[in-house]
Amino acid sequence: MEELTGYVENIIFRNTDNGYTVLDFVADDDLLTCTGLFPVIGEGENLLLRGEFVEHPTYGRQFKVASYEVEAPADELSMERYLGSGAIKGIGPKLAARVVKKFGADTFRIIEDEPERLAEVKGISITKAMEISDQIVGAKDIRNAIIFLDKYGLHGNKAIKIYNRFGNEIYNVIQTNPYKLADEISGIGFKTADEIASQVGIKVDSEFRIKGGIQYILGQGAGMGHTYLPIETLNHMSQDLLKVDGDTIDAQIMNLAMDSKIIIKKDSEGNRQVYSKAFYRMEESIAGMLRELDVKYKVDKEDLSNTIRRIEIEENVELDELQKNAVIAAAERGFFVLTGGPGTGKTTTITTMIKLFEDQGYNIFLGAPTGRAAKRMSEATGYEARTIHRMLEVAGNMNDDDSVTSFARFDRNEENPLECDVIIIDEMSMVDVSLMYSLLKAISPGTRLILVGDENQLPSVGPGNVLKDILASERFTAVTLKKIFRQAQESDIVVNAHKIHQGEHVVLDNKSKDFFFLKRDDADTIINVMLTLVRDKMPKYVDAGISEIQVLTPTRKGLIGVERLNGILQNFLNPPAPNKKEWSGDTRIFREGDKVMQIRNDYQLEWEVTGGYNITIEKGVGVFNGDVGIIKDINDWAKTITVEYEERRKVVYPFANLDELELAYAITIHKSQGSEYPAVVMPVMDGPKMLMNRNILYTAITRAKKCVTMVGDANVFYSMVDNTSQAARYSGLKDRIQEAFIE
Repeated sequence: MEELTGYVENIIFRNTDNGYTVLDFVADDDLLTCTGLFPVIGEGENLLLRGEFVEHPTYGRQFKVASYEVEAPADELSMERYLGSGAIKGIGPKLAARVVKKFGADTFRIIEDEPERLAEVKGISITKAMEISDQIVGAKDIRNAIIFLDKYGLHGNKAIKIYNRFGNEIYNVIQTNPYKLADEISGIGFKTADEIASQVGIKVDSEFRIKGGIQYILGQGAGMGHTYLPIETLNHMSQDLLKVDGDTIDAQIMNLAMDSKIIIKKDSEGNRQVYSKAFYRMEESIAGMLRELDVKYKVDKEDLSNTIRRIEIEENVELDELQKNAVIAAAERGFFVLTGGPGTGKTTTITTMIKLFEDQGYNIFLGAPTGRAAKRMSEATGYEARTIHRMLEVAGNMNDDDSVTSFARFDRNEENPLECDVIIIDEMSMVDVSLMYSLLKAISPGTRLILVGDENQLPSVGPGNVLKDILASERFTAVTLKKIFRQAQESDIVVNAHKIHQGEHVVLDNKSKDFFFLKRDDADTIINVMLTLVRDKMPKYVDAGISEIQVLTPTRKGLIGVERLNGILQNFLNPPAPNKKEWSGDTRIFREGDKVMQIRNDYQLEWEVTGGYNITIEKGVGVFNGDVGIIKDINDWAKTITVEYEERRKVVYPFANLDELELAYAITIHKSQGSEYPAVVMPVMDGPKMLMNRNILYTAITRAKKCVTMVGDANVFYSMVDNTSQAARYSGLKDRIQEAFIE
């Protein structure tokens, strides 16, 4: 490993999240390009670098820095250069020269120990002298803190966040209670804090450790879709994690409740539910707001029936009795829920509602959880629909204080509500508890809210079970459509989906036009058949592009899991080529032209839509879990990847943020919720019982618009139809609603 000593001439690029920096460095009068992690150094600083020279294919010879040390300016020239570099606000080159001329080699000691003497230099007041000293000392403090935190594996932007939150108190925090990091800093989890605690000698049965572990388990539960955990489940999971006895865990659960860090409630059967405070307040508030919206309006039934009949004639449709009941209920109630499976006429019913409310002069907003679902709603009804996030005008992250629980912040809220009379939300099975809470906060009393969905779809990716809990509470008017209409009966996708939901064994004889099962035995044969279908057969059959044909699979791991399939599909559908730039990191490769998916909500990511001459015509923030796009550009110099999502929204990702993306040639069935594809191809092989169930199969089949083709083992297909077991999802909205009505 080589060493270089010199100073920073110019910072070319810095990623503020991880500190990755490209800079010009002067060593022995040679100007070099250096790359590495430098979260806080500035121009003019003297450094000792350790690393090696590498040859970059585009930018030539560079020094790749493995570690560095900041060195105090050793001579008057170095002092003058640092002070005049712009690193110290209020000092330019000329003033820096005067300061160093006045104090010589003693300059930095004067600044730190006798800052008032700087006022002896013309152009520096006492106030300015103290500000200069504070900057010099502050820069030294943060450098020392970052070097200290680096020993515990806390680098880059995380280290800066920690210092900004705790300042010089960080040394005491690390030594006495590192679990405060997990409690108060986003991006730092319990396991990181626990590792630090073991290094500094904190005992396994420490109160701080046990409380931190309990809260970590609740956070893990939220990641699995739970808004609470039964107290027995929380205790057992905490014992497994912390390796302490159950009585000790119970004691700290009670202490956390007394500190108002968690909420303990009882369900209708007396079982204790343990919530993080945020999710309890959300469920409680949702229940109260829904009750307030659920007012009954006086309507003239005869006049309403005549209006519905007129709309039927104008639209050339005929509603069945349940559909008419749904339209009447939507007119009568401030809050109403419409459910039903595919082909049961939900869209026709929604369109009739819209026509009815238009006749009354109402302003109507249509929304859905995802861009794809909103687009489908627009195409089906002929009216503009938006994502709920765009309707609410997402404005970034709710938590500017970097606390761990992260939710979106919206410009539309109780102080700035949505200006409309009726809101209709489709694909409600996808809506989690935090999004529902945000939506209801932005709805003023007197606005009608109509929720539409299929309760047999998989639950939301995020925590909660909003649609099912609202229906299960039996406190609100709801209509479930059951009749499969004639046009839908012509589709075996629709007919077989309903049969599967009823537990019937459909015939797999391939006499259908849109529902096929190709029987194959082993994984490699299954994959080869799928490759042919995706590239050669399906695009022509359904008149769609290759990127519109979606492979869905129940699992992430295994022979037919997302991770393996994506690597194979990428090489088959978008192979390497001289004109395609690539990024490779860890075990992944991204290539221009790749189909990719955003895998977590990022409320800070900026997007823009450009028109002719690359002029920006629209911009906003927020890219969401499940959004799918195409890689349009990979820029090695700027270290960015540009992805274009639906509606021509372009997002620029720094290389450091690529953990938010994954290939999307194949996606899990759970991630496909709310989407509809011209054709779906699905491998069917044995797998974990909790994933190989009827609910998963039903959801996959109903994602296909024109054709679904399954390839694999027919016995596994039938076992999925028979398997009604699902992973438990703990959500208490039903209980909170029932409590709200009792109160």
